[in-house]
Amino acid sequence: MPFDLTAHVNAMSRSVRNLERDGKPAKAVVASHVYDTDLADLWDAVTNPERLRRWFSPVTGELRLGGRYQVENNAGGTITECEPQRRIAATWEFAGATSWITITLSPDADGARLQLEHVAFIDPHWDRFGPGAVGVGWDLAFMGLARHLAEPDADLPQEAAAGWHELPEAKQFIRTASDGWGVAAITAGESRDQALTAAEATRQFYTGEAAPPEM
Repeated sequence: MPFDLTAHVNAMSRSVRNLERDGKPAKAVVASHVYDTDLADLWDAVTNPERLRRWFSPVTGELRLGGRYQVENNAGGTITECEPQRRIAATWEFAGATSWITITLSPDADGARLQLEHVAFIDPHWDRFGPGAVGVGWDLAFMGLARHLAEPDADLPQEAAAGWHELPEAKQFIRTASDGWGVAAITAGESRDQALTAAEATRQFYTGEAAPPEM
């Protein structure tokens, strides 16, 4: 079956949780999607370096409990939990800041659900972009995985091509994802005006309409 980009982005589940970590206020950005495959195949897709590079990014290091990993041109960290075909947790260390990711796999009807939770402290970056700051990036990763599972013989998804973000379908995908994270922020208690302003800032960043934020 051909990959349906619109159906995929509309089927994503997005939510935000308010919590504390290490005594500090934090937010959890939670994304999930049900894939038309089984747990064994989904686990292999998210842990096999050869498959990871085809839909996510090249990942190097010791991909085992306690091992250090590095995503090319992105974050690195330590794998803190690993239960085959069920759960992976790791630190996500980028630009001098540490946050935490947890990937959970579970059966769902005739497929398998992947849920990703990304926990970070509240900071000025969050105030400006809201949950979409990381959420849209994960939306793009979930999309790459969906395309990979739908077209397993492809070396890279067509969305990985240079300039894809400038295409109308890409801009619509990013708008839908950004708006979805805005709604999730409102549901979690954020003011409507703040959430929608942050969602629009995120959309402009991912489409290249706004300058990258200063780190």
